[in-house]
Amino acid sequence: MHTFEVYKVYPISIVKAKGCELTDSEGKKYLDFYGGHGVISIGHCQDDYVKGVAEQLSTLGFYSNSVQIPQQEELAIHLTKISGYTDYKLFLCNSGAEANENALKLASFYTNRSKVIAFKHSFHGRTSLAVAVTDNPKIQAPVNETDKVLWAELNNIESVKALMDNDVAAVIIEGIQGVGGVQMPTTEFMKQLRELCTQNGSLLIVDEIQSGYGRTGKFFAHQHHDVKADIISMAKGIANGFPVGAILINPEIKAVFGMLGTTFGGNHLGCRAAIETVKVMEKNNYVENAAKMGKYLKEKLSLNKEIKDLRGEGLIIGVEPKGNASELRDKLLFDYHIFTGFSGSVNTIRLIPPLCITKKEADMFIEAFFKATNQPLPTK
Repeated sequence: MHTFEVYKVYPISIVKAKGCELTDSEGKKYLDFYGGHGVISIGHCQDDYVKGVAEQLSTLGFYSNSVQIPQQEELAIHLTKISGYTDYKLFLCNSGAEANENALKLASFYTNRSKVIAFKHSFHGRTSLAVAVTDNPKIQAPVNETDKVLWAELNNIESVKALMDNDVAAVIIEGIQGVGGVQMPTTEFMKQLRELCTQNGSLLIVDEIQSGYGRTGKFFAHQHHDVKADIISMAKGIANGFPVGAILINPEIKAVFGMLGTTFGGNHLGCRAAIETVKVMEKNNYVENAAKMGKYLKEKLSLNKEIKDLRGEGLIIGVEPKGNASELRDKLLFDYHIFTGFSGSVNTIRLIPPLCITKKEADMFIEAFFKATNQPLPTK
């Protein structure tokens, strides 16, 4: 038997990692500026994280949601403190796609409506509803196609108004479009969108799976715009590599037994991984570090004349070069041993490193990037 080959795979096997450094099977060292799709938030194999997860696994790894799981409430308390959403409810699942799936279903339950407005170039996941609101027909099977999803233009409120009616349950938007090339909603647009949803009785769902969890220098990207969402979806960095997803839910939306459910979501081991992650973030001020390091990287990269456009906030940065981004990404990987991400539809390199990166590691990336683009290094 062999694996089902659906991924384009580099001829590299990572066997060890620590902090922002990866080591392959041949002993080569790499700088991780991609964090495995932005999943690694506090650094690979962080000591407190490893200790806490190991302790939990040695005691109890799993039992079902048919019993009390105190770790769920412990995680909720930490999230209350760090997220700014003090009165919201927490529902735990296993992935970002599942988080969005439950967010959309919950909005439909609550409003008794059937339509959703999503945005062009969005990515929300690969399960049934999540892929239906993802703007990529190549990953939508015929069974996922639906006329219940309406497509608007990012930062164009008139395009949203043209679609809004009394059967729209929700509008779903990424805090920052990740796969779509690190495209950012404006503050004016987000405020208009919040007001429009409120007026129409539709819920505002903000997908913070890639842009959230401290990555932008605030806990959620949409908090830069001083708006509140009705439902917020989270995953990726929430548990530093352990598969955990979640949604935060407006307290006006009341729970009904059986309306949502999951076998593995909120299990003891996953919750402990998430608790240790958020504790390390708080202890080391990694949200503030993301803001600081992101600003530093953008200041230095802005001096590179081979960059066409530079987008993003904190440690989610889109670098659109004048040349071919795919070729540049490969050069960074194979010549300079640095992992980065890619948004092919808009020729953009994505930088989503762990939030623990230091100035030394930022300088390592900057030096490599300038050399790879044949540009003089910026002065210190």
